[in-house]
Amino acid sequence: MLCDELISLKSFLPDQKVVTPVFVLNFIKDRNLKELYPNVWIALRILLTIPVTVASGERSFSKLKLIKTYLRSTISQSRLTNLATLSIENEIAGNIDFDNLIKEFADRKARKVKFY
Repeated sequence: MLCDELISLKSFLPDQKVVTPVFVLNFIKDRNLKELYPNVWIALRILLTIPVTVASGERSFSKLKLIKTYLRSTISQSRLTNLATLSIENEIAGNIDFDNLIKEFADRKARKVKFY
């Protein structure tokens, strides 16, 4: 079980003042000990991927509230949802190549027929 694996792993770790979870996870990974300590491997991965705070979730809801308050009377629900998604995922939206996107949109919506 997890407790037994932790006790066993302790004897393998180098003597240091501070041993962080990241160090232990990298230690297990570098030495290919995943199969020997599967519960420790999973527990450390969960521990290191859980956010420490819920600030990002709170920020998302705060943004959504601001958008809804400002645009509630003048915008459709689908557009509001799309704007909220853009606001929440602003890092991804910041990496979009708008020139290429506009050109592709214009090509699809062009009413002129191209004659060759």
